[in-house]
Amino acid sequence: MLSDNQFGDQPAHERWMRAALSEARQAVEEDEVPVGAVVVAAGRIVGSAHNQREQLADPTAHAEMIALTQAASSLGSWRLVDCVLYVTLEPCPMCAGAIVQARVPLVVWGAVDPKAGAVESLYHLFEDSRLNHQVEHVGNVLEHESSELLSAFFRQKRQESRTK
Repeated sequence: MLSDNQFGDQPAHERWMRAALSEARQAVEEDEVPVGAVVVAAGRIVGSAHNQREQLADPTAHAEMIALTQAASSLGSWRLVDCVLYVTLEPCPMCAGAIVQARVPLVVWGAVDPKAGAVESLYHLFEDSRLNHQVEHVGNVLEHESSELLSAFFRQKRQESRTK
């Protein structure tokens, strides 16, 4: 089980969020929307990924989905009850649903997603008592870095489309 101090351990949250940001930067190199995620269990990364929707031509290839799949494979179980997911952007409904299904107890996220966020912005899926599992969450960890990475990416994309 997770210890209570993991839920409020800001230095640890920032350490692992920096690993997720590193994944997001790799997404930029691959011309993907810069979202990164890592799954941590027992003080080590058991899954890490960045968005790969363009590369894989797969609408489900969000960073969280790939990282959850890697973690489940690494741990030999779809129940990720001893894991923490760190992701640079507030999860969307698809990813939030997968997180609930995987029984992840805690998600730490960076930037708010006002257009698709399913944790605080548009929906509150992690707190919905009608679901079979609720997820603790901590938002806005290294929010500025996460937001700036996304903003710079989309600024560049708009600039590229104007010059075509």
